[in-house]
Amino acid sequence: MHLLETRIPPPLVMLLCGALGYAAAHAWPWPALPVPGWVAALVGLAGVGLNLLPKLAFRRARTTVNPLCPAAATSLVTGGIYRHTRNPMYLGQALVLLGAVLWLGSAAALLVVPLFVGWITRFQILPEERVLADRFGADYAAFRRGVRRWL
Repeated sequence: MHLLETRIPPPLVMLLCGALGYAAAHAWPWPALPVPGWVAALVGLAGVGLNLLPKLAFRRARTTVNPLCPAAATSLVTGGIYRHTRNPMYLGQALVLLGAVLWLGSAAALLVVPLFVGWITRFQILPEERVLADRFGADYAAFRRGVRRWL
């Protein structure tokens, strides 16, 4: 176990990556990314939806949405959006970040999106997967086999 695993809230990681993207866009304003504002807004709104819908499913299942305490999970949610991605909330945050970066219109700022995905995979998702595998055994193994981590 690494010291940083499940220690920094994913929304904070998203905001920090967004700040880095903003800095990159201003430090290296070229090459420009000619994306209409409505496209950037649509991507960001899709991300918000992917972040909120799974939280409702977690509440219905009466399990935790706290990413800093995966061991508090009381049930495995596999329906709805979870039939398509095991991590819709993190996917949603990545889309919110992508929407913000597209809004900035800077190709340099795009680098923060894979940075976010890499960080969240290493320090959030992999530790969560270990805990869920221990907690839910064969049910979680079957879920992992049938549904991709991101998309």
